[in-house]
Amino acid sequence: MPRFGELEEQIMLRLWAADHPLRVREVREALRPDRELAHTTVMTVLDKLYRKGMLRREAAGRAYKYEPVMSRESYTATLMHEGWSMAENPAAALVYFIEAMTPDQRDALRDAIRVVLPSPRPATREEEASTPDERR
Repeated sequence: MPRFGELEEQIMLRLWAADHPLRVREVREALRPDRELAHTTVMTVLDKLYRKGMLRREAAGRAYKYEPVMSRESYTATLMHEGWSMAENPAAALVYFIEAMTPDQRDALRDAIRVVLPSPRPATREEEASTPDERR
Protein backbone atom coordinates (compact mmCIF):
# COMPACT_ATOMS: atom_id res chain seq x y z
CA MET A 1 0.00 0.00 0.00
CA PRO A 2 1.55 3.32 -0.99
CA ARG A 3 2.34 5.78 1.76
CA PHE A 4 1.53 9.40 1.02
CA GLY A 5 3.85 12.33 0.81
CA GLU A 6 2.78 15.48 2.66
CA LEU A 7 0.96 17.08 -0.30
CA GLU A 8 -0.57 13.76 -1.36
CA GLU A 9 -1.94 13.33 2.15
CA GLN A 10 -3.45 16.83 2.17
CA ILE A 11 -5.12 16.16 -1.18
CA MET A 12 -6.43 12.77 -0.04
CA LEU A 13 -7.88 14.36 3.11
CA ARG A 14 -9.81 16.85 0.95
CA LEU A 15 -11.06 14.10 -1.33
CA TRP A 16 -12.12 11.90 1.60
CA ALA A 17 -14.01 14.85 3.10
CA ALA A 18 -15.88 15.54 -0.15
CA ASP A 19 -19.25 13.97 -0.80
CA HIS A 20 -18.69 13.81 -4.57
CA PRO A 21 -15.81 13.52 -7.07
CA LEU A 22 -13.77 16.72 -7.40
CA ARG A 23 -12.12 18.47 -10.33
CA VAL A 24 -8.53 19.70 -10.06
CA ARG A 25 -9.84 23.26 -9.60
CA GLU A 26 -12.02 22.16 -6.66
CA VAL A 27 -9.16 20.30 -4.97
CA ARG A 28 -6.93 23.35 -5.41
CA GLU A 29 -9.61 25.58 -3.84
CA ALA A 30 -10.06 23.13 -0.95
CA LEU A 31 -6.34 23.39 -0.18
CA ARG A 32 -6.57 27.18 0.25
CA PRO A 33 -5.80 29.19 2.34
CA ASP A 34 -3.30 26.69 3.79
CA ARG A 35 -1.53 26.21 0.47
CA GLU A 36 -1.27 28.32 -2.66
CA LEU A 37 -0.45 25.83 -5.39
CA ALA A 38 -0.35 26.03 -9.15
CA HIS A 39 -3.14 24.25 -11.00
CA THR A 40 -0.55 22.05 -12.73
CA THR A 41 0.96 21.00 -9.38
CA VAL A 42 -2.39 19.77 -8.08
CA MET A 43 -3.12 18.09 -11.42
CA THR A 44 0.24 16.27 -11.33
CA VAL A 45 -0.29 15.01 -7.77
CA LEU A 46 -3.82 13.83 -8.59
CA ASP A 47 -2.47 12.00 -11.64
CA LYS A 48 0.23 10.34 -9.52
CA LEU A 49 -2.36 9.24 -6.95
CA TYR A 50 -4.48 7.87 -9.81
CA ARG A 51 -1.51 5.92 -11.22
CA LYS A 52 -0.79 4.53 -7.72
CA GLY A 53 -4.32 3.14 -7.70
CA MET A 54 -5.55 5.41 -4.89
CA LEU A 55 -8.01 7.40 -7.03
CA ARG A 56 -10.49 6.72 -9.78
CA ARG A 57 -11.28 9.38 -12.29
CA GLU A 58 -14.00 10.08 -14.79
CA ALA A 59 -14.01 12.48 -17.69
CA ALA A 60 -15.88 15.73 -17.07
CA GLY A 61 -15.61 17.69 -20.30
CA ARG A 62 -11.94 18.40 -20.94
CA ALA A 63 -11.02 17.70 -17.32
CA TYR A 64 -11.32 14.81 -14.89
CA LYS A 65 -13.19 14.37 -11.64
CA TYR A 66 -11.32 12.39 -8.98
CA GLU A 67 -12.51 10.34 -6.01
CA PRO A 68 -10.77 7.93 -3.63
CA VAL A 69 -10.85 4.23 -4.41
CA MET A 70 -11.13 3.40 -0.70
CA SER A 71 -12.32 5.19 2.41
CA ARG A 72 -9.92 6.81 4.82
CA GLU A 73 -10.81 4.15 7.40
CA SER A 74 -10.09 1.32 4.95
CA TYR A 75 -6.74 2.89 4.00
CA THR A 76 -5.81 3.29 7.67
CA ALA A 77 -6.78 -0.30 8.43
CA THR A 78 -4.65 -1.54 5.54
CA LEU A 79 -1.62 0.37 6.83
CA MET A 80 -2.20 -1.01 10.34
CA HIS A 81 -2.46 -4.55 9.00
CA GLU A 82 0.72 -4.16 6.94
CA GLY A 83 2.61 -2.85 9.96
CA TRP A 84 1.34 -5.64 12.17
CA SER A 85 2.17 -8.35 9.63
CA MET A 86 5.80 -7.18 9.54
CA ALA A 87 6.30 -8.01 13.23
CA GLU A 88 8.31 -11.08 14.12
CA ASN A 89 5.96 -11.55 17.09
CA PRO A 90 2.53 -10.18 16.05
CA ALA A 91 1.02 -10.82 19.50
CA ALA A 92 3.71 -8.73 21.21
CA ALA A 93 3.31 -5.97 18.60
CA LEU A 94 -0.43 -5.94 19.26
CA VAL A 95 0.17 -5.65 23.01
CA TYR A 96 2.46 -2.64 22.47
CA PHE A 97 -0.09 -1.11 20.10
CA ILE A 98 -2.94 -1.49 22.59
CA GLU A 99 -0.83 -0.19 25.47
CA ALA A 100 -0.19 3.00 23.50
CA MET A 101 -3.93 3.61 22.95
CA THR A 102 -5.95 6.23 24.73
CA PRO A 103 -8.95 5.10 26.79
CA ASP A 104 -11.27 6.30 23.99
CA GLN A 105 -9.31 4.28 21.43
CA ARG A 106 -9.55 1.18 23.64
CA ASP A 107 -13.32 1.70 23.92
CA ALA A 108 -13.50 1.93 20.13
CA LEU A 109 -11.47 -1.29 19.86
CA ARG A 110 -13.85 -3.08 22.24
CA ASP A 111 -16.83 -1.87 20.20
CA ALA A 112 -15.21 -3.04 16.96
CA ILE A 113 -14.46 -6.47 18.41
CA ARG A 114 -18.09 -6.80 19.52
CA VAL A 115 -19.21 -6.05 15.95
CA VAL A 116 -16.74 -8.40 14.25
CA LEU A 117 -16.71 -11.17 16.85
CA PRO A 118 -20.13 -11.13 18.50
CA SER A 119 -20.57 -13.27 21.60
CA PRO A 120 -22.16 -16.61 20.83
CA ARG A 121 -25.80 -16.76 21.85
CA PRO A 122 -26.68 -19.25 24.58
CA ALA A 123 -27.94 -22.57 23.25
CA THR A 124 -31.64 -23.32 23.62
CA ARG A 125 -32.75 -26.36 25.62
CA GLU A 126 -33.59 -28.15 22.38
CA GLU A 127 -30.13 -27.48 20.97
CA GLU A 128 -28.45 -28.69 24.17
CA ALA A 129 -30.47 -31.91 24.08
CA SER A 130 -29.75 -32.71 20.43
CA THR A 131 -26.67 -34.52 19.11
CA PRO A 132 -24.20 -32.72 16.80
CA ASP A 133 -25.53 -34.62 13.76
CA GLU A 134 -29.11 -33.53 14.51
CA ARG A 135 -28.05 -29.84 14.58
CA ARG A 136 -26.89 -29.81 10.96
